[in-house]
Amino acid sequence: MSFWVYTVGAIAVTGGVGTAGFGLWYLNSTLPDVSEVFSFVRDGTVTIKAADGTILQQLGPATREKLDIEKIPQLQIDAFIASEDRRFYQHNGIDYQGIFRAMFSNLKAGGVVQGASTITQQLARVVFLTQEQTVWRKLREALLSWKLEKHISKQDILESYLNNVYLGSGAYGVADAAWVYFSKSVDQLTLPEMALIAGLPPAPSVYSPLVNQDLSKERRNLVLDSMAELGFITPEKASQAKAEPLAIKASSPKRLYVEAPYFTSYIQKELPKYISSEALELGGLTVETTVNPKWQKIAEQTIRETVEIDGYAQGFEQAAFVAIEPVTGEIKAMVGGRSFKESEFNRVTQAQRQPGSTFKGLVYTAAIAAGFYPTDGYEDANFTVDGYKPKNYDGKYRGWITMRDALTSSTNVVAVKVLMEVGFEPTIKLANAMGIKSKLEPIYSLALGGSEVNLLELTSAYGTLAAEGKYIPPHGIVRVRDRRGEVIYEPKFAPKQAVDRDSAAIVTWMLESVVNAGTGGPAQLRDRPVAGKTGTSDEARDLWFIGYIPQLVAGVWLGNDDSYPTWGSSGTAAFTWGEFMNKVREDIPVANFPEVPSWEGREPTIKAQPVQPNSVIYGDTTPDNAQKVENVSVTNDYEYPQGYE
Repeated sequence: MSFWVYTVGAIAVTGGVGTAGFGLWYLNSTLPDVSEVFSFVRDGTVTIKAADGTILQQLGPATREKLDIEKIPQLQIDAFIASEDRRFYQHNGIDYQGIFRAMFSNLKAGGVVQGASTITQQLARVVFLTQEQTVWRKLREALLSWKLEKHISKQDILESYLNNVYLGSGAYGVADAAWVYFSKSVDQLTLPEMALIAGLPPAPSVYSPLVNQDLSKERRNLVLDSMAELGFITPEKASQAKAEPLAIKASSPKRLYVEAPYFTSYIQKELPKYISSEALELGGLTVETTVNPKWQKIAEQTIRETVEIDGYAQGFEQAAFVAIEPVTGEIKAMVGGRSFKESEFNRVTQAQRQPGSTFKGLVYTAAIAAGFYPTDGYEDANFTVDGYKPKNYDGKYRGWITMRDALTSSTNVVAVKVLMEVGFEPTIKLANAMGIKSKLEPIYSLALGGSEVNLLELTSAYGTLAAEGKYIPPHGIVRVRDRRGEVIYEPKFAPKQAVDRDSAAIVTWMLESVVNAGTGGPAQLRDRPVAGKTGTSDEARDLWFIGYIPQLVAGVWLGNDDSYPTWGSSGTAAFTWGEFMNKVREDIPVANFPEVPSWEGREPTIKAQPVQPNSVIYGDTTPDNAQKVENVSVTNDYEYPQGYE
């Protein structure tokens, strides 16, 4: 501060009063709005928040816990006043008496025992300035301090300072320091502990008790003496406190361990798509997300219990789950595996797996959009096309059945015949429009899940049906704000009509039958309609259920990372879905699906391009001699992608 006084005087003497006055006016005109102190976030930080504003993760030098001034003990405030700014309540940002007092005390002690900067100056430096030692920085600091005092109350200045001052060992603010050094909340701190924390600001990396306990104790005792000198405590209490050992009980900063880690990891990977590398490097960002923290915890618990109980019995070690609001595309819950600590691989977004019969929902959607009727009949019988022979999971054939019944019972032969009549190109094109971004191969086994997809895109595609045919990309970011609270990114996703509304309503009605009378029975909810589809890949390597109610679509995958066969059933995936939905449905009003329109005389909205095979061999309904997988229940829709029997 003495350097600043000398500099102003020098400007006035060498350049004249007019020059000095103009310089100060110019500096004042370039100063930031001091109200930004209330929304301050440090450079290099990223804070990820849930939909309700709770913090999921903080990256970089962030304050982990901020407190209202009323929740900070008065003795803790007094300790900082005694240590950092004795005349805080008397000065207007610059304490000229304090400057000379600090100079005298430091000269007398032969070292720095008192600081010259006021709390207001320190706050201005933290929020608005760098640590460089230049004339202009000192001038700006002084002017900012004056503006802070003019426009912001002393209490608000104290609150901002106590929440943002760096206190060593990764602790920013008094609440963080109480936890990092003593594993306590601020209101649990003892007098000597408060004094120790208040003594850290001049050199937090040196005075931290985790770095040098002797120096930390010396600083603590100086603060206690100052508190007694100013009458905040009695000399007797100061002596008693100085006799206390440090009693350090260290903890890692709060939220160093992340809430919803698979989701926040996904958000971190998404950010570079929308935020410039320069903005990311600068940091100070707050990312507002879509995740519902209550539902997220329910999803995590559900997946954990599924793996621990059913996984052991059915031979799978991993599971994944995602829930999306169909109308907005907002991801409400995401669990990428049983344990992020054990494996950070996100099985919602990164695992490419064969979807089994869940892909049939998209094949039948293409058929309905192409003008087919759900009552159209197909023969479920032995059938070989171009050397490929689809088989039903139980090795049996049912003769003539409707398309709706074939979907309900997950009949493989009919699904392939429907795909052939609609055509590869129209089916793939519609699946892409509904949300499937992975490459789909134009092969007969496509109808049975022969092309790999991930759980997020498959769930999103079913969400298109729930949203009456409108597709909107699944996303987890609502907006991103910079350190000043200004919005620098906000998604502008516009829903696209991927499937006409009538076709979406008819397919939803067909998928309701899967849950009410078919393989998806374990997903039934007692108070509302559910539509969905189970799926199982070869040798039960992948167990799926994708289902929805009007306001929420969710997907479940169970299996092993190395694709080792399970002996489970897709009914387990449907049961897992139901476990989650039964716990969150209390937050969702009961609603019905759209009324099913008449399909008689409907005009197609896509054009079928039937496959022209080289050879087709039709057979009768003689059962196969295929052996079912041991312990697979009769509700398991076991599929045979291309090359498997």
